[in-house]
Amino acid sequence: MAKPKRNWIQEERRKTLGDWVAFCLTCGHTLRYFLDDEDELPRACPQCGGELRHRCPSCSAPIASAFAVECEECGAPVRPAELFGTTIRRPGR
Repeated sequence: MAKPKRNWIQEERRKTLGDWVAFCLTCGHTLRYFLDDEDELPRACPQCGGELRHRCPSCSAPIASAFAVECEECGAPVRPAELFGTTIRRPGR
């Protein structure tokens, strides 16, 4: 099943706050960034020191959503589907 295209408000938000997202696999801390600023991302989470992931581990595509559990490009998992015992993304989303 094809994923729906982003709507205009999602695109406007990305252009204002940052096109891509990095998140901590341990605590869930999230940062938005532009590709031009990718080299300035911290190597570790500024909150807990955990791994800060900003690209798919399988295909290296940047991650677009703070709630992503699968890569939009290749479908590989980008992080566990649960954080602190709560499902990050509802089924079907």
